[in-house]
Amino acid sequence: MALIQKVPVTVLTGYLGAGKTTLLNRILTEEHNQRVAVIVNEFGEVGIDHQLVMDADEEIFEMNNGCICCTVRGDLIRIINDLMSRRDQFDHLVIETTGLADPAPVIQSFFVDEVMLQQTQLDAVVTVVDAKYIWDHWDSSEAQEQIAFADVILLNKTDLVSAEILAALTQKVRGMNAIAQIHTTQNCNVDLGVVLGVQAFDLKNALSIDPAFLDEEAHDHDESVYSVAITASGTVDSDKLNRWLYQLVQAKGADIFRMKGILDVDNAERRFVFQGVHMTLEGQPGKPWRSGETRRSELVFIGRNLDEAELRAGFESCLVKAYVVA
Repeated sequence: MALIQKVPVTVLTGYLGAGKTTLLNRILTEEHNQRVAVIVNEFGEVGIDHQLVMDADEEIFEMNNGCICCTVRGDLIRIINDLMSRRDQFDHLVIETTGLADPAPVIQSFFVDEVMLQQTQLDAVVTVVDAKYIWDHWDSSEAQEQIAFADVILLNKTDLVSAEILAALTQKVRGMNAIAQIHTTQNCNVDLGVVLGVQAFDLKNALSIDPAFLDEEAHDHDESVYSVAITASGTVDSDKLNRWLYQLVQAKGADIFRMKGILDVDNAERRFVFQGVHMTLEGQPGKPWRSGETRRSELVFIGRNLDEAELRAGFESCLVKAYVVA
């Protein structure tokens, strides 16, 4: 019996008014040869977002009995189970969260729920940022977490701000999230190929971290949420690594929004690729090291109250010998 191909899922998030519904309308109406099912989540008892979505052949399911982060273990899983019985009717699933949602529980459900683990594949977390008004909400934990959890970030409404403000925003966002792909848009007018089917959250395809992220400022201690990037040469001891990561998430898991790493573990033939959300970790072998290639381990942590020196020292303690951590 042939295995059913997993359904790719895009989680669409962003603060209130950023342009999520505009992007969703583009996904539903533009030609991209994908049949899309949508789960729209609203905060409050009366839902209106579905009325703002233009008519399309795609099916829209609405959750309006609370924020998706509060109901993810119930309604979201139930709706996805129902959708799987009609698996032949769509190719891609988009989950639009309320502007007040913390994306973490949605993301974690793809790690821990058995049905979602077997039948779906989280493709990417896409966050829309209002280039003009994000400054008014910058101290909001929801806005910061939506940026921190993103794999793809659309800086939207760029026509409403100056080039200097856009440059400052780009630098500020990059300081919070060293992993995400950043695109500038007006009315979320973007090639949907950078939003759908990007496999940004798929470990089988996360074979390497773009070295360019280390060339940019990867952390900013003046901000509540920021990134810490670490790179090191030398082999990592798997037992020490497992022990360190377990102790780290036990102690700091609530403050670590995202982790991602490509490591040289036990001098193995293949890279070890891992990522995590809070206290949830997942890892597997990546692509082989090439003959003569300089091996390097790279890690990125995104979160709040991160102690860079402590993280570097902890990872350095996992190395087989003492190496200089850059």
